[in-house]
Amino acid sequence: MLLAADLGTSNVKVCLFGEAGLLAIGRAPLTSAHPAPGRVEQDAGSWWHAFAAATAAARAAARPADWRQVAALSFSTARETIVPVDPAGAPLGPAIVWSDRRAVAEAAELAARLGGAEAVRRRTGVPIDGASVAAKLAWLDRHHPDLAGRCRWIVGPRDLLVLHLTGEVATDTTVATRSGLLGRDLAPLDELAGPWRDRLPPVLAPATVAGHLRDAPAALLGLPAGLPVVVGAGDRACEALGAGASTGVPAVSWGTAASCSMPVADRPDPPPPGMAVTAAADGGWLVEAGQSGAGAALGWLGRLSGRTTEALVGLATDSPPGARGVLALPWFDGARSPWWRSDVGGAFAGLDSAQGLGDLVRAVVEAVALDVARALQLVGPTTELVACGGGASSAWVEILAAATAMPVRRRASGESGSVGAAALAAAVAGLAFDLERVNPTVDRQLPDPRLVACYAALRPVADRLAAAILELHAPTA
Repeated sequence: MLLAADLGTSNVKVCLFGEAGLLAIGRAPLTSAHPAPGRVEQDAGSWWHAFAAATAAARAAARPADWRQVAALSFSTARETIVPVDPAGAPLGPAIVWSDRRAVAEAAELAARLGGAEAVRRRTGVPIDGASVAAKLAWLDRHHPDLAGRCRWIVGPRDLLVLHLTGEVATDTTVATRSGLLGRDLAPLDELAGPWRDRLPPVLAPATVAGHLRDAPAALLGLPAGLPVVVGAGDRACEALGAGASTGVPAVSWGTAASCSMPVADRPDPPPPGMAVTAAADGGWLVEAGQSGAGAALGWLGRLSGRTTEALVGLATDSPPGARGVLALPWFDGARSPWWRSDVGGAFAGLDSAQGLGDLVRAVVEAVALDVARALQLVGPTTELVACGGGASSAWVEILAAATAMPVRRRASGESGSVGAAALAAAVAGLAFDLERVNPTVDRQLPDPRLVACYAALRPVADRLAAAILELHAPTA
């Protein structure tokens, strides 16, 4: 038996897997604070409480005999979320979430100092914008100059949990390469890491034991002391692994944000325009296009309307293709790939008094699918997509297939990130792991020709709206 924890932005999920697939799952919510426009924070202490609650829920849902056979614990984790901690692992302030955009000015200054944003992307593989770790560290250095002297480590959610569970500090190659702090030789760049270089955790391969479960957390979680704790990988890397993505068949994820991730054997140099290139979970590399505001945009509509996400998706199915003329740009956390403009916000256009909430929801889903279609023009030749993430509903998959004019595979479990983490745990524990048994393909959505034509006609209009919004926010001299 294998235990996989998926540390997201909105939820923590803990999954128990056996040879035949998912046996039990526990969930616990996480809350983000928005203290000012562009700022997104979390209480880093809530990561542990949510993990413990999700583990307890998974244990309650599992058969006791299965739980007693857990051989390893591994992680899938959100990236680019950071918190400074002291030597004991106590947070020295709120965690700055991946989508936080407070460091726009610092990102621009770093880019100017290093020859421009494109020069930085070529060196690190990662675009530099207000959400990047390098820019966030520069912001901390400017606004909290005393912090570097008090801080021992800069960690993410998984890194902090591993410290609490094992007493060891570690991160992994997939998360480290996404930080935008490493050069092509995977060593930190002094020009970007600055005074924080010695506060970055040691970097391990994803299928590596970071440490072993200590007595106190073992007793709390109902797991055996000494259990191997595998460092695991970042969310996109785990999703690609757990969805069975491959060169030509990228994983498309719907979660808090949306993303498109395609594995490649060799690191592209230069990276494809507008893309990020990061380490993959099982060797090789990922070409990534991250979009903003998928589940986050529906969450925003839910807060305004008092509806659940499930209810909103149901309303969207009552809206016709084209959303009765509503166009959306769900850039709630900035315009990400391929634009990387963290200074830009979202927009709705074409609003009419005859339209309703379902049309707004449908417009958001269609806009995310069109963002994926734009990304596919850049990630490389593609023949098919595989959908993953908790929001991989039938409505989303149908729209995605039509907007991209490509078949979309869907697997039995939407929890592809957890499946990928479990695969890494199996490699360490020496257990067999057959993806087609653990997470088999269950259907293949072919593009509906009628919808393909609809979105082909909609795309140029959406492109003009995107260009207008980007121009509206263009920096002035």
